[in-house]
Amino acid sequence: QVQLVESGGGLVQAGGSLRLSCAASGRAYTMAWFRQAPGKERLFVAAIGWAGISTNYADSVKGRFTVSRDNAKNTVYLEMNSLKPEDTAVYYCAASGRPLGMATRNYDYWGQGTQVTVSS
Repeated sequence: QVQLVESGGGLVQAGGSLRLSCAASGRAYTMAWFRQAPGKERLFVAAIGWAGISTNYADSVKGRFTVSRDNAKNTVYLEMNSLKPEDTAVYYCAASGRPLGMATRNYDYWGQGTQVTVSS
């Protein structure tokens, strides 16, 4: 069973940057990031395949966020630039054996989440 631990969340001003990390304890084929704001459903942010070549992004973050992975470290990253207040949410790392899914039901393993707060 894959275990995931997120880190790197915090407070940042609008226009600033953060990098989130997700350390996996086991093999993961596809890894993804989701986010959930208070009172809202959990939404897809980005996903990356096992080789770090295939990626998918939500329209709201294209051109601003970059997902990458380092399989030697068994870690996936989410580089977030030009942050906006609407990016404020708890960010979750997820893993799946199915490639590049964009729905929560496609993922079998989840981290506990890390809070990202963007001030205006």
